[in-house]
Amino acid sequence: MRVGWSQEKGENLRELADFLGQYVVSRVIEDARAGAVSRFEGTAEISRDGTGAAYGESGAMMIGDQRFVAERRYLWRANSVRIDVLFEDGRAFHDFDPEAGGLASAHLCGEDMYRGGYDFTDWPRWSVTWDVQGPRKAYKSVTWYERSAAFALAE
Repeated sequence: MRVGWSQEKGENLRELADFLGQYVVSRVIEDARAGAVSRFEGTAEISRDGTGAAYGESGAMMIGDQRFVAERRYLWRANSVRIDVLFEDGRAFHDFDPEAGGLASAHLCGEDMYRGGYDFTDWPRWSVTWDVQGPRKAYKSVTWYERSAAFALAE
């Protein structure tokens, strides 16, 4: 893992390169409107692309007794001290501070507001929480990322 050094602060700082790798992903989605809890179990890979990193996730979404294949892709771009997360087509989604974590920028999707945050207190295990509220959606999603054993052995 490559970690930058801040001479001003005298401490190690996370950067985009520190997120590269393969992860085991688990997500719990609590839907307030439906009164239901859904789960996602799968893997994610964050790998270099021409201008930053590509995030790819695949696995199974479990809603009640139904199971679906689920995938998503994003682009990650270093932006000064933050990381921009873009949809696969290049539209902005949000950004976050890779060192401090905390609140991500909010994202309005139609009339539904996404407010999220990153938690790195248990690094290299980390999580992302989204609270989504609006006329069409009302849910909380928490996703945990843990380096896969295969990646950890390769480091």
